[in-house]
Amino acid sequence: MLTHRMVRAERGPAPAPSITNDDIHIDLRIGGGQSRDTIADGRGSAKGSAVAISPLLPNQTVDDRIVARHSVHTSTADFHLILIGPALVTRRQLGEAIADAVAELRAIDVTYSPHRPKSLVSLLRRGEVSPDSYPPLADIVARCDAMRTATEGWFNAWAVPGGFDPSGLLKGWAVERAAARLRAAGITDYAVMSGADLTVRGHAPYGGPWRIAVHDPERPHATPTTLQLTEGAIGTSGIAGRRGHVINPHTGEPADTTCAAIVTGPDLAVADAYATALCAAGPAGLRWFPTVDGYRALFPASDSFL
Repeated sequence: MLTHRMVRAERGPAPAPSITNDDIHIDLRIGGGQSRDTIADGRGSAKGSAVAISPLLPNQTVDDRIVARHSVHTSTADFHLILIGPALVTRRQLGEAIADAVAELRAIDVTYSPHRPKSLVSLLRRGEVSPDSYPPLADIVARCDAMRTATEGWFNAWAVPGGFDPSGLLKGWAVERAAARLRAAGITDYAVMSGADLTVRGHAPYGGPWRIAVHDPERPHATPTTLQLTEGAIGTSGIAGRRGHVINPHTGEPADTTCAAIVTGPDLAVADAYATALCAAGPAGLRWFPTVDGYRALFPASDSFL
């Protein structure tokens, strides 16, 4: 059964830009040991999310829009959605938009998850199908190949134990397809998140751009880097504090770097793949940025974008 939590949106004029993080309202927080936060879903709560969602401010002007939040678990990843419905959208319409996006995420999990032995990715790994047999599978393979070229081989879905594994960009690909379903339903203000990665569009519940605080796991008490977006994606690697999960494709061993990498850009699948490669390559990978198609990189410790 699909369940979601709705609250009345409260929106006022966008606050004036601030040069410090102390007086900026934060909508989302990434990394920094966010396991103390929970996000409610239909089965209880999703604990340990790398993305923490801030509550609505209590002193905003109500304009009758509705905010809906929903979480869904799949074998690929946990996903969290925040939707801000236009003034004329009903609760039923907003619920239908959520259901459509969730159905897309679940379909991707069943069809493409490398953790499912009967998925197309698993069949491809065993040589039982070809990429050209199914257009979405061909798209995944083509994206992996393009990212292998763009990162000089540091992102390589073929250089992992067990054969082809697109996990480094599959989650972002799923998020973008779910976001496309929201746009098709007329939702223009939303955030779709998984782990420490997200894509946003439009305005946050309080009315201004989405403000995302990124915490460096190596400096837990440092002031977080704050990003403001009205459209785009943030892909990360190492932000949640995990180590040993990024493979050096040139050696087949876990990458020995302890970096945390952030990449912003138009598409989360690409940004996530770049972040994975950057975390494996270390500072040498910064020469890939900025890209002609709008991707930029940041190491939280440096607090500056390239």
